[in-house]
Parts: sequence; structure tokens; C-alpha cells
Amino acid sequence: MKEVIKTYKLSKKFNNDMALSDINITVNQGDIYGLVGNNGAGKTTLLRILTGQSEPSEGEFELFSKSSKEDLNKGRRRCGAIIETPSFYPKLTVEQNMEYYRIQRGIPGKGKVDKILEEVNLLHAKKKKFDQLSLGMKQRLGLALAMMTEPELLLLDEPINGLDPSGIIEIRNLLLKLNKEKNITILISSHILSELSNIATCYGFLSKGKLVEELSSEELEEKCKSYLEIKVNNAKKLSALIEDKLGYKDYKVLPGNIIQIFEDINEPEKISELAISNKIGLLALEQKSLNLENYYMSLIGGVEND
Repeated sequence: MKEVIKTYKLSKKFNNDMALSDINITVNQGDIYGLVGNNGAGKTTLLRILTGQSEPSEGEFELFSKSSKEDLNKGRRRCGAIIETPSFYPKLTVEQNMEYYRIQRGIPGKGKVDKILEEVNLLHAKKKKFDQLSLGMKQRLGLALAMMTEPELLLLDEPINGLDPSGIIEIRNLLLKLNKEKNITILISSHILSELSNIATCYGFLSKGKLVEELSSEELEEKCKSYLEIKVNNAKKLSALIEDKLGYKDYKVLPGNIIQIFEDINEPEKISELAISNKIGLLALEQKSLNLENYYMSLIGGVEND
């Protein structure tokens, strides 16, 4: 499998603050890689480094398996990107804006604009002025601009931020179409985790500039299975007991004296009996299922409390 992006201990420091710290991610050809993280986690910083808008403080990275400065610049010509909101002229039409950028970038073929607008379902609105567009249409126009050079890789920073549900669905379907029909690899960052779970084939979880975990959608699905959540007055003591007395290995201890157990979940009485017999206060015990959002929160629990 060809690697499209690979980073090696990539770090970025602003004054005394580490925006990124030792980031190692791999994006393979054909992936839709979801970069998951709260605001300030380092997602935009990473994308700016990849697109050449910022230089790393330490570490290095490859685009299309090449890492020299010259090769990175060549690789970027094979990419399309939306980092923050693209700049368009509000009083120019959709068609005029796109034609301006086509000429500016030296892209041949006047029919190019109509072709790209059709791909993002904006051909019908090409005579509309930019300031008359809905937010969803503006986001699709930004994606059209990123698609102008027929990229092999799209780097998208929060492309669904602020969209209503119908706008989110439009962008989601469009990205899936580009990935499946054109085999475009996509690196997409978002804090709307429920939406990422509808399109991503793999994930990188960022928190406070650190990569907490990287895994495939299949691995995430396996981890987001049902579990028992127990709240007690002494999680440290109970976790030692469930390992020693019950032989459990697949569990997590979270802040707030909460334990999540991922094995033998249909026998909660074992846990309650163990707690009661060892004079541990059992405050709550229930069966739950993880989704992407609460899996992320469980992951970053330790990082956020460092």
C-alpha cells in the first residue's frame, strides 16, 4: 500500500508552547483519514506544515514517499487544500471567482470551471454572486477551488464547521464520491466527531498537540463495543481486585473513580459482589456503548489530566 503522507516525530513550537509534539502519522493511498481533536489540539498546525504554510520546529515528513524540499514542493502540486476559509470576491459570481483563480494558477482550458462546478453540484449557481451563497454552497465552492488542479490528495481543515445538517450531508456525500470515484486520498480534520465516523476509514486522535492513538475504522468499531461502566469510591482498589480475582485484562480506569470493563459484560453481578465483599462503595453500574465522541473523551482523559 502506497504511503501518501508520513510524519516522523513532527513538532512545532510557538514561543514556549508546543503546538505539536512528536507526531507520527501515516496516511495511505485511498484513505479518508479523520484527524480528530478539540479546538487547539494541533490539527490546523499539522495541516499548515503539510501544505507549506508553516515549518516544523523538529522532525520531518514525506509526501508521496519523498521528503526533500524540492520533492515536497512537487508533492504539494499534487494536493488540494482548504485551510480555514478560502478567499473569494463577494461581488463576483461563482463562475468569475473560479475563472480568476484558474487564470491566476495558469490552469489551461476554459471548460475546466464548468467541469469542477458540476462535480461539486454548483453548476446551477455559477451566475450567483459569492455573497448570495449559503454557507454550504460557499464550502462547496472552496472544495471546487481545491479540486481545480485535479489533486490526488485533499487536505481539509474543518470543512463542515458551521454547516446545517443538510449542508453537512452534502459535503459528506461529495467527499465519499471523490474518494470512491476518483480515488482521491483525503485528510480531513474535524471536532464534529459523529460526522467523521460516517466517512473516515482511519483516525488519528490528537490532544494538546500529541497523537494519542492512530487506528483504522475496523479497529475503532471493535473498540466501540458495549462495555460495563462502574463508578465506585475507590477505583484503584477495585481495578486491582478485578485483575487479581476475576482475571480481567480488558478494562480502563478513568478520572472520577470510573472503570470501564470490556469483557464478561453480561455478568455484572461478579463486579457488584466483588465490590461489596471488599467494602468498596458501588455508586453506579450500567451497560453502555461507545461512539466516536465518547471514545475520544475516554482516550484523552489521561492526557487532559496530566
